[in-house]
Amino acid sequence: MHKGYWVVAYRSVSDEAALKAYGVLAVKAIADNGGTIIVRTADAIAPREAGLMQRTVIVQFDSYVQAQRVYACEAYQAALRALGAGAERDFRIVEGLAG
Repeated sequence: MHKGYWVVAYRSVSDEAALKAYGVLAVKAIADNGGTIIVRTADAIAPREAGLMQRTVIVQFDSYVQAQRVYACEAYQAALRALGAGAERDFRIVEGLAG
């Protein structure tokens, strides 16, 4: 089974308090549902080619289906409501390669 990933690049953050509230709820929702945050950075980024200097988060799940299910779960949706319009993000759910 292929792992699933959330790949999130923050284009902009307009409300740090909302981002912090989201983070508390999102970290718990992810952990409670078997996800692991493997990248969370705002500073140690070396953009190349058409890359941008953006806060980046990557979350790993046991499967692509699980990654989709956690995004849709009530706990994570509550985190999104807390974030509201506090950030503009490029959020992708992707399937990893076979290991």
